Amino acid sequence: MGVGKTTLCQHLKRRLPGSVFLDGDWCWDSHPFQVTEETKAMVLTNICFLLNQFLRCSAYETVIFCWVLHQQDILDAILSSVRRPDCAVKAISLVCGERELTERLMRDVAAGIRTEDVVERSLSRLPLYEALNTWKVDTAGKTVEQIGEEIIALPENEDFSAPGSPREKRGNPSEIV
Repeated sequence: MGVGKTTLCQHLKRRLPGSVFLDGDWCWDSHPFQVTEETKAMVLTNICFLLNQFLRCSAYETVIFCWVLHQQDILDAILSSVRRPDCAVKAISLVCGERELTERLMRDVAAGIRTEDVVERSLSRLPLYEALNTWKVDTAGKTVEQIGEEIIALPENEDFSAPGSPREKRGNPSEIV
């Protein structure tokens, strides 16, 4: 959506020891891009499978995941699939103001990375992030290093003591990193 998810996650992957990075977009990279009930179910299955594979692998201490997550039910579906009792989660929404987001997206449009319709779509989703049970981290005017350190310092939102157990909510309630 233009707030810096992929750039930040690549930075965190290099910054945190024993890290692996999964971008949810990699689980749904198609042409033409089609949003149907079938493809939405498929991408969730793909993401949950890969997250659990990374979590089971003893080579990794930290699994970094990002995707445009603007609905709590999608976030909950992914989090409920985590099959590790010792897995701590930091659910984070990267946010910025309308003007900043528009400027970033229009730079991408000018560079041919995105199409113009992304601006309206992204702006319409901005208010949805406030309702998510995630940490909100404003990326405006900050370097990737500053944002990374801010995120590293955050406590975990959720503690999964057992699959399907109620999650203990801590801290402030928003995209998953």
